[in-house]
Amino acid sequence: MRDIRALSLDELKDFFAEIGEKPFRAKQVYDWLWSKNLHSIDEMTNLSKDLRDKLSQYFTIKPAAADFTQKSTDGTMKNAVKLHDGLTVESVLIPTETRTTACVSSQVGCSLNCEFCATAKLKRMRNLEVAEIVDQVALIDRQSKEYFDRPLSNIVFMGMGEPMMNYKNVVEAIRKITKPEGLGMSPRRITVSTSGIPKMIKMLADEDLKVKLALSLHSAIEETRNEIMPFSEKFPLHEIMDSLKYWYQKTGNVVTFEYCVWGGINDNDEHIKALIKYCRQVPSKVNLIQYNPIGEGKFDHRSIESEEKYVRELTKAGITVMVRRSRGADIDAACGQLANKTSD
Repeated sequence: MRDIRALSLDELKDFFAEIGEKPFRAKQVYDWLWSKNLHSIDEMTNLSKDLRDKLSQYFTIKPAAADFTQKSTDGTMKNAVKLHDGLTVESVLIPTETRTTACVSSQVGCSLNCEFCATAKLKRMRNLEVAEIVDQVALIDRQSKEYFDRPLSNIVFMGMGEPMMNYKNVVEAIRKITKPEGLGMSPRRITVSTSGIPKMIKMLADEDLKVKLALSLHSAIEETRNEIMPFSEKFPLHEIMDSLKYWYQKTGNVVTFEYCVWGGINDNDEHIKALIKYCRQVPSKVNLIQYNPIGEGKFDHRSIESEEKYVRELTKAGITVMVRRSRGADIDAACGQLANKTSD
């Protein structure tokens, strides 16, 4: 049976016209589905019992819901989110004193092969549907209100999967999350993180979504980046930069470069100079991310001294840089660690 959330508002109106109902009923149902995130047709209380029964003959709702939740010592919460077909993805609630961030997934597994990421070790099973992405956000919003007495403030597409490889559904999910008739959240508090697919970055710029963009970079030297992110051989750094310039031209939003520093990999002056040169080509800032080991030896050595040198040299060059400390590492909820261990 078809999930009713797969229908657009116009398609719902057409359906109600076909069964002899007033078109305004479609708006009522749409509000239950996307603004209230309701998962039961029978609970749509402003519809008659007969109409609810009729809807149930044609449609179902296939929710994505928390199957298991772990809580870190730092307050971070990781959800194992069970999908209608039995597959599982993970999403994370990250609280600070001033805000709550949802880290959401876009694929079951991942399409790419970054050597340092646990999710990349998983086979990509399928893309998430629009409703499955929205359900993660609504779930974490409820958790934020319940556990931290405030609504969700920020959303990052940095969970399992490459958002640009599920482009259509991610864009539509963002629209559902931000529109007044949806969850009504601010698009300026949403960040889409990508490993760098130039064509899709340009497409996203043309959407006028008003979201932010982060690029998982980790080296501005082609040879090194290709070693640690093998898929990037198809997407040279100069092509990525062309797309980032287009992004800034179209949106006016600076690019965030996500960057881990590893001993023996990118911890020398050559890499620092290359990053500075790359950053100067487009308005940007750098997030130095604390790496979270996944058992791959060559990436387990975090170079703190070199990280501090990156900060000094980037700052000296006039480039905004922040060191982002990981949250939820004790429950494998930190960056790069999402690998469905909770489903074993």
